[in-house]
Amino acid sequence: MNQREYIHLNWRAGFGAMPTLIAASKKLSKKDCVNELFDTSRKIEPIQIDLSDFGDYFDIPYNKLKKNLGEVDSRKLRQKSQKKVRELNFIWLNKMASSEQVLREKMTLFWANIFVCKDTHILHTLKFNNTLRRYALGNFVDFVKAISRSASMLKYLNNNRNFKKKPNENFARELMELFTLGIGNYAESDVKEAARAFTGWSFKPNGEYVLKVSKHDTDSKIFLGEKGNFGGDDIIDIITKQRACAEFICTKVYRYFVNPIEDKDHIKELTDVFHKDYNIEQLMRYLFMTDWFYEKSNIGVKIKSPVELMVGMQKVIPSVFKKQNQVTYLQKMMGQTLLYPVNVAGWKGDRYWIDSNSLMFRLKLPALVFNNAKISLMSKGEFEDTFNDFYKEKKQRFSVDENDHAYFETHYSNLSFNELSDALVVPRIDADTIKMLEAYQSQNSFQYCIQLMSIPEYQLC
Repeated sequence: MNQREYIHLNWRAGFGAMPTLIAASKKLSKKDCVNELFDTSRKIEPIQIDLSDFGDYFDIPYNKLKKNLGEVDSRKLRQKSQKKVRELNFIWLNKMASSEQVLREKMTLFWANIFVCKDTHILHTLKFNNTLRRYALGNFVDFVKAISRSASMLKYLNNNRNFKKKPNENFARELMELFTLGIGNYAESDVKEAARAFTGWSFKPNGEYVLKVSKHDTDSKIFLGEKGNFGGDDIIDIITKQRACAEFICTKVYRYFVNPIEDKDHIKELTDVFHKDYNIEQLMRYLFMTDWFYEKSNIGVKIKSPVELMVGMQKVIPSVFKKQNQVTYLQKMMGQTLLYPVNVAGWKGDRYWIDSNSLMFRLKLPALVFNNAKISLMSKGEFEDTFNDFYKEKKQRFSVDENDHAYFETHYSNLSFNELSDALVVPRIDADTIKMLEAYQSQNSFQYCIQLMSIPEYQLC
């Protein structure tokens, strides 16, 4: 495996390759590199957060907090829970940057934008996030069933309000449209029948799944041409029998891990593999071993998501982002806040990450972080402050400390500027950009790294 292929693999299967490890990769075969990714990600390490200060509050249904605790205390509890969700955001981003299970973390991020969900209940949110992590490389059928039982998803798509006398179709519809089949592969009657099968699915206050038997529709149903007394698991089994389900997921995989422009032949090839047993690990292993995954047309053509951009910077210089509120703010500025998806369809990705405002911010981000620069731009979404307002009101700086400089000098000082460029920038650099970089070659490696991270090509992987 050559150096560029190794960097490509590590950006798609993770968040970039450490410059110090790239030289060693020249001695490894493609199979060795791929096996190492899966071997190191075999272990499942769930995120853990101390929730002991919530006491017995998780034994009280959220919709009965006000009745049990009073208006003031219930509001304080909700606010404390929301604060913990923001803490989870910070912990998750740092875990992506520091975990040895890099492929599992990349897959967790991928699945979070397939099984899109939003919740302010910290216990339920934490369990949902760890469910993504647990099944990220497992069996897809089991994965869908686990997600369908999660308290966060049951709430988010109102399936906890789905009763046999008054079916709620929200979850059944999104299960097929966004999670498994895609529009055109089911009928409206299938939505109605699937909703009946999921009636009575609910959860205890601690997030544990429970079937409310009295609320469940036990009558016969007709779904995707099959007839029977189906429950929710039966619906998922019937869905995953359809080749359309495997093709739907493989298309998502291809667009995320290979190229935003679809290749129907390659997607068919992946679908043939996946539809056999829905083994996610085998699908991804097959993908990373194909020759076409490493073709020039697939390298450096994907726009990094804001999270990939931030985590990639932390891979180069660990602990760049040290404060939770700063990390939250940067995500909002660039339009991707973990655990806060824009809607049930998730982030569109690729070119939707970039507009004139966000691109300017992305190009300024390295100088902002490493050289204590300032920038005044309006953020995307709900955030209303300008960046200057943030500086004035919060009085915080995004500069790195001496330890970060020392880390860089220890690990990268022996690399030439060309080697540093090859390690950090995936696509070919434009001739005009090369001329611009030549003006910075009188600076030290740390400052040159900042300039590399500030060029448009660094936005691609």
